[in-house]
Amino acid sequence: MQTCDAPAPPLPCATPFTVDARAGPGHCSPAMTATLANAAQRPLLPILVALSGAHLLNDLIQSMIPAMYPLIKEAYQLDFAHVGLITLAFQVTSSLLQPLLGYVTDKRPWPYAMVAGMCSTLAGLLGLAFAPNYATVLVAAGLVGLGSAVFHPEATRMARHAAAGQHGFAQGIFQIGGHAGYAMGPLLAALIVVPRGQQSLAWVSVVALIAMVLMAWTGTRYAEMRRSQVAAAKDQPAETPTPSAGAHVLLAMTILIVLLFSKNAYTAAFTSYYTFYLIERFGVTVQLSQIMLFLYLFVGAFGVIVGGMVGDRVGRHRIIWISILGALPFALILPYADLFWTGVLSVVISLIMASAFASILIYAIDLVPHRVGLVGGLFYGLAFGLGGLAAAALGLLADKIGIIAVFKICAWMPALGLLTFLLPRTSNVR
Repeated sequence: MQTCDAPAPPLPCATPFTVDARAGPGHCSPAMTATLANAAQRPLLPILVALSGAHLLNDLIQSMIPAMYPLIKEAYQLDFAHVGLITLAFQVTSSLLQPLLGYVTDKRPWPYAMVAGMCSTLAGLLGLAFAPNYATVLVAAGLVGLGSAVFHPEATRMARHAAAGQHGFAQGIFQIGGHAGYAMGPLLAALIVVPRGQQSLAWVSVVALIAMVLMAWTGTRYAEMRRSQVAAAKDQPAETPTPSAGAHVLLAMTILIVLLFSKNAYTAAFTSYYTFYLIERFGVTVQLSQIMLFLYLFVGAFGVIVGGMVGDRVGRHRIIWISILGALPFALILPYADLFWTGVLSVVISLIMASAFASILIYAIDLVPHRVGLVGGLFYGLAFGLGGLAAAALGLLADKIGIIAVFKICAWMPALGLLTFLLPRTSNVR
């Protein structure tokens, strides 16, 4: 099976009314060839929208974990370090497995892997709802992380193949679902779980079942698409992607990982501790703090799609500059703002930084386009793993110096965006 991720060639004509007699049997007329070429340049929106919906449901469930931290902290008498370990169990499990699963599925794609992953997520969800002790909470969080590890590499490959060359747009559509789902988790927790208690989390299992049905449909459509692409490619000359120079790839990957760390370390402060920061600094209720966390996460969904579309036109390099370094002045002001301006600044920061991951991921895939699953798994895994390590470290730091001081320190994280200047320019990326 062809694993190259270059756009598939136009399909050969199979309709007698489109055959050009001058070109010989089985060849399309110039007009029909142009029509097919134009069609091949259009992203397959049904698959992309379905992937986005699956991403929404998957990440909605995942985001229930940090949204429940205030309840879990009180129920099991935990400190901030223990709260950080829950994030670590969830994200490191996902981090370690995603590159491995991405490498395996590059060799042998499995369109229905997402359904199997959601089964693990469902088990973790029920475990969190009825956990008798803190150890069970950690195991359940790890099962949810396993589900994420299975989902993201295969879904990234599907989005790449359905992109028809518009990779920023395709990743924007795919990731807007994840951002929207991750934003909805805190809101759902505020409306259902907080008023009714931890066991009401089991009701969210209905979401997991709906996700399984959607993922099964998406896997079927994707398998049909790939069979058509492979069949169409048999009569075409094989195209081997030209790899970038090894030194350039190594340098670029190292810088991209550091940039990813700066983004995810800062984001971890919000996803894990923003509610605690708001409660301690301004004395707001748990429900209000979760609504403000929802606004922070939800606005990011708009930044993802805008950043993807703009990146297709102006290049990933410029978007990475803007998405990370551009958030620095607002991040530095936020720890000194009142409640109203804290909400405004957090929304602005989320909007600016949202496109960073999509641009970093596409930049990395363009460097080695024949390893989509591996690169997707590696960078999604790093995003989870670095976020988990940062959450655990910030939890330890918060126990010593306080959560307000932690946010003042984290405000300098976007300054690492200056390293974008060192990213090499190659023929594969722009």
